[in-house]
Amino acid sequence: MLLFLGRAVSLSFAHRLHSCRSPSPARPVLLGSVLIQLGRITGVTHGAVFGTATSQHTGTMPERRPFVRLPTDVYPVNYGLSLKPDLIDFTFEGKLEASVEVTQATNQIVMNCADIDIITASFAAHGGDELNATGFNYQNEDEKVTLSFPSALQKGSGTLKIDFVGELNDKMKGFYRSKYTTPAGEVRYAAVTQFEATDARRAFPCWDEPAIKATFDISLIVPKDRVALSNMNVIERKPYPDDENLVEVKFATTPIMSTYLVAFVIGEYDHVESQSSDGVTVRVYTPVGKAEQGKFALEVATKTLPFYKDYFNVPYPLPKIDLIAIADFAAGAMENWGLVTYRETALLIDPKNSCSSSRQWVALVVGHELAHQWFGNLVTMEWWTHLWLNEGFASWIEYLCVDHCFPEYDIWTQFVSADYTRALDLDALDSSHPIEVNVGHPSEVDEIFDAISYSKGASVIRMLHNYIGDEDFRKGMNAYLLKFQHKNASTEDLWECLEQASGKPIAAVMSSWTKQMGFPIIAVDQEQQGEERILKISQKKFCASGPHNSEECPNWMVPISICTSEDPKCSKLKVLLDCPETTVSLSGVGADQWVKINPGTVGFYRIQYSSSMLESLLPGVRDLSLQPVDRLGLQNDLFSLSRAGMISTVEVLKLMEAFINEPNYTVWSDLSCNLGVLSSLLSHTDFHEEIQEFIRDLFTPIGLKLGWDSKAGEGHLDALLRGLVLGKLGKAGHKPTLEEARRRFKDHVEGKQVLPADLRSPVYLTVLKHGDGATLDTMLKLHKQADMQEERNRIERVLGAISAPDLIQKVLSFALSEEVRPQDTVSVIGGVAGSSKQGRKAAWKFVRDNWEELYNRYQGGFLISRLIKLTVDGFAIDKMAAEVKTFFESHPAPAAERTVQQCCENILLNAAWLKRDADDIHQYLLRRKAPPV
Repeated sequence: MLLFLGRAVSLSFAHRLHSCRSPSPARPVLLGSVLIQLGRITGVTHGAVFGTATSQHTGTMPERRPFVRLPTDVYPVNYGLSLKPDLIDFTFEGKLEASVEVTQATNQIVMNCADIDIITASFAAHGGDELNATGFNYQNEDEKVTLSFPSALQKGSGTLKIDFVGELNDKMKGFYRSKYTTPAGEVRYAAVTQFEATDARRAFPCWDEPAIKATFDISLIVPKDRVALSNMNVIERKPYPDDENLVEVKFATTPIMSTYLVAFVIGEYDHVESQSSDGVTVRVYTPVGKAEQGKFALEVATKTLPFYKDYFNVPYPLPKIDLIAIADFAAGAMENWGLVTYRETALLIDPKNSCSSSRQWVALVVGHELAHQWFGNLVTMEWWTHLWLNEGFASWIEYLCVDHCFPEYDIWTQFVSADYTRALDLDALDSSHPIEVNVGHPSEVDEIFDAISYSKGASVIRMLHNYIGDEDFRKGMNAYLLKFQHKNASTEDLWECLEQASGKPIAAVMSSWTKQMGFPIIAVDQEQQGEERILKISQKKFCASGPHNSEECPNWMVPISICTSEDPKCSKLKVLLDCPETTVSLSGVGADQWVKINPGTVGFYRIQYSSSMLESLLPGVRDLSLQPVDRLGLQNDLFSLSRAGMISTVEVLKLMEAFINEPNYTVWSDLSCNLGVLSSLLSHTDFHEEIQEFIRDLFTPIGLKLGWDSKAGEGHLDALLRGLVLGKLGKAGHKPTLEEARRRFKDHVEGKQVLPADLRSPVYLTVLKHGDGATLDTMLKLHKQADMQEERNRIERVLGAISAPDLIQKVLSFALSEEVRPQDTVSVIGGVAGSSKQGRKAAWKFVRDNWEELYNRYQGGFLISRLIKLTVDGFAIDKMAAEVKTFFESHPAPAAERTVQQCCENILLNAAWLKRDADDIHQYLLRRKAPPV
């Protein structure tokens, strides 16, 4: 799934839900593939997995209650499932007729079941009499039901029949209702599904574990004027005998698959259709009247399917694939086999009103979800412990796919800023977790839809791909998919296939990255001996709180590449550092050449150069001879070292001034994020205006060079850079930018000159930041008039920039109003918290005051984690950490326990950073503008 939003959802999961991350030091989570924003267990057999997820870090998580997986004495072979949703009363009736196999005699059947009432149940052995169940014992906490029978069911095959009823809930999980407005303005509801991780059990009683696979024959009884979709193609559509307004739609039998990938949608949709070059029917379903907005995703999907078929050397196994935009959707998207569901903003692109970052986001999300059709759906993780492999892999290969479709996006440089650095930030915390987390009870799954599973997962797979080489990597992937197709696999199974293909010690190398949390900082020093450069390289765990000095220092097996100024793109030497330190020598390197570790910023580690090595690299930043991704990595490492107290923040500010000639969008994007972090930190001081002046000085030259209007021959990255720079200058109070933004905004509102989509976010942000009540009212009016969800989201994310306290309250109230879709409330509140010190306080109070409603709305899913993170991560006062901790002790949110810990840790780190460096930063900023003596 996509995170949090973004990656992701995640999210993000900061966004990976577009553009820049939040201004707090730990970057937000993209909502990504399933839920962006997301564990691992080594192949456990069915029977008991007693999950007491303990932590491998200093702040221990609370004890979990023991959890037992479903018994294996009865398992399904095929589900015959018929569902009849009522879109007025929000209920549904269901009939299940499952072919099952009894492996040992038993008088009961244990299944997963949640929020469903069973009316009747019976079992008939093959050729035997029907036995009616005598009791249904619901274990609500474990989301199970036990069906009891008057005599033992004997070994062999049989048929289980269950009649049941359930509710089309409004919680964006299970079988739920999604509200939309028809073109005529009438409010209606669709019935849609979201089953990952453990919510198929809310739609029908089932064996809801990824390793218990079966085939599915699905029928939907629906109003005849509605579209009905499921994983497979329609094979029959006939009138329903009991009601002339209904039809029964039957779908073809699915391949053998896991319950969490089953999907059905009933609603009103238009679609666009095409065929991929390998004959697969591809459709993109949109809200009625918006078919045009599905064309971009259709183009991406029809290019992507053949790309993956070729990359994996395995054909797509279904006859069709549908991509559909759902109005109310918690994640970014979900990879249901053959019927992929998306937030509208992750699928729909309007040629006139969508900005460049939205196109890129849609391309990435489509690439991510379609990768899962092989990696996740054809071969599925054995248990949620291996979720990271699903999500990390898809979060890596989505970039490979977009690079193939849109080479002009320079997407791999963006990967470093969007995923790699975000994962490093989170993984440096004491409250991080290993990529591979033992998951017991399903309630623990939501916690690992985070930047470790998605972004660190993707980063270590990128490192692995680089270490193995593309040819052997593809060979190993193909062997893995063929060996385990229609089955389940664990992380170790993939390592074994890649090891056989490459002849390298993959399992040993990778387990050091997946089974222990954190990553190393690589310290490097050099000495010149004639024409030889001797490098001393050592590794130590990197901690956000400063040097790791414990007795037990973990080691990683670190693939290290080294390049020189002679050829910055090419590795001169590669070594595998599998011990605390080593010495290597580079021949033919003159004293005037620089040496750079980790070219391409592929290895998952930070680097601390000796001062002489760092000095020699800085000219490579100014004259651009260092690759963009390496200029970005150098700056990001130093920024991170300053936060950890290992160097002075002033050193980083000096380095940032060397980026005055920087042309690359992604480098500016990362600089901008780090300056946002610093600006947020310094909002707790009385010299906040000085850092705004620094930002204005840094961004003004590139702003003048770009101007406001696109020029002939400009591309995707120029559009992204212009939006970023103007938004940064506007927010920092750059007067010419503010005046021009106000002028263009006025023309836009009056209909004289509509703003290009790429300029809307920066202009909206600028006028709001320096605006009044009338500005806010105008913006809310634009929101109401907007016909496109992307435009509404664009406005929602910047409303929090308003600065007057009464207007901040108005924005917070708006967040919970009917005007904002439930999943988007989070970004409105997060926007308030991320915009100013006053906004942060107000948002935190608002979340506490409305906790019950918010918690109930998100049912403790990952959106609650995202909300908490966006609201409190930017505080920088010790006592706030205690306040946050105390609040969540009395208002428990099980799926967000780790997030709360991470936020408290970040607050304490911010406070320490401020105490340590504030005076030096202030003095530096004052000296900068003092007239020369």
